[in-house]
Amino acid sequence: MTLEVDRSVESGTIAAPFVTTVMQIEPAWIDYNGHLNMAYYNVLFDRAIDQMWLELGIGPDYLKTRGGSTFTAECHVRYLREVHLGDPVRVHVYLIAADEKRIHTFEELRHAEEGWLSATSENMGMHVDMSVRKVAPFPPDIQARVDRVAAAHRALQKPEGIGRSVAMPSKRS
Repeated sequence: MTLEVDRSVESGTIAAPFVTTVMQIEPAWIDYNGHLNMAYYNVLFDRAIDQMWLELGIGPDYLKTRGGSTFTAECHVRYLREVHLGDPVRVHVYLIAADEKRIHTFEELRHAEEGWLSATSENMGMHVDMSVRKVAPFPPDIQARVDRVAAAHRALQKPEGIGRSVAMPSKRS
């Protein structure tokens, strides 16, 4: 998969939320239940983050030229509606919060034509200095980009489902 760098953050135009290109469900991703296998929801969410990271300047070239990358430290996926072969999808990415070493994102997988919500993924990413493979602060120019996007996304209404935990429903007495 080839990705082009989108310089919209550099130019001052910030998508809020960030919306990916249309992605297609691949036949090998369909499980014996006839819908998208749960593992491939994560593939779609990961591809979405790759697209946003390009906009932030922390994609594959960042690793090659500056020795930095990001690792996912935590992930919570909710499966809300089945996706099937032939369904075009897009991911809406919200940059919820960030500091000098971490980025908190919330992604919504949506049908690209009808708009309905299929799944969500909430993630904590860590910036890593790959020369020592340890969490490290973002360089100042990258931090400035992350801060600009985070500020634009803070103006949005928080997406439904953010901050949820996995638990059995409580019984009413």
